[in-house]
Amino acid sequence: MRVIQESRLAAYLKDRRSKLDSAALGYPQRRRRTPGLRREEVAQRAHISATWYTWLEQGRGGKPSAEVLARIADALMLTDAEREHLFLVGLGRPPEVCYHQDHGITPRLQRVLDVLEPSVALIRNATWDVIAWNRAAAVVLKDYAAVPPAQRNILRSIFLDPDSHVAKHDWESVARVVVGTFRADSVRAGAEAQIQPLVDELCQASSAFAEMWRSHDVQRQGEGDKRLDHPQLGAFAMEFSTFTIDARPDLGMIVYNPMNPEDADKIRALIAARDSAMSVS
Repeated sequence: MRVIQESRLAAYLKDRRSKLDSAALGYPQRRRRTPGLRREEVAQRAHISATWYTWLEQGRGGKPSAEVLARIADALMLTDAEREHLFLVGLGRPPEVCYHQDHGITPRLQRVLDVLEPSVALIRNATWDVIAWNRAAAVVLKDYAAVPPAQRNILRSIFLDPDSHVAKHDWESVARVVVGTFRADSVRAGAEAQIQPLVDELCQASSAFAEMWRSHDVQRQGEGDKRLDHPQLGAFAMEFSTFTIDARPDLGMIVYNPMNPEDADKIRALIAARDSAMSVS
């Protein structure tokens, strides 16, 4: 197994090295018989021994450390997907997550949310700000477009909005699951530093959040039921599933499905009424 792993790593390193544009990187072009960088040039860029790098490409360099693989990935100018593949073939595991903040989504992803109606669908980032939603989410959960971005945060809504306690059944149990899932999600996305201001704010503003955060509980909430009291729908229940978005570990999509056709029709009616009111105004 080790020989196979070293062979796969060697093949991948040689291939990626050959794809680099030596001229664009400022290297002399004389006496280059093959495309890409030379082995010693990659080694120099990665700050490692040229001999060892040569051994890695020959499948006899042994198992490199994560630090060395990270330096080689930078030297080869790998994309996030290529870096992950390098770690998988070199160490059998992905690299540590590096958080990349991005405040938006693509139009294609928004169209995915829209086509899911009458299911409620939204996308949250690593700090659990809701950054995209469909019309069903606007009529069932919150009209996110009508509130400032800071108020679109799920945790702020649960712990700082007085109406949240009334709208959600068994609020404390729900809140504990949310906090545990939030902690796990932030670590998985490599966003511990990014969530800290929000955590500090909530610890100061909510003793309930502070107590739950200090418990260090973690959860995985892939699916379940959501029950709430809705102004138009009354007592209402949906089943939900959460999904990760490939190449975006900072984002998660949540889809809430009506539990019966009657509730789905009610959501459609709310959407139609909202659209009609917006067209009149």
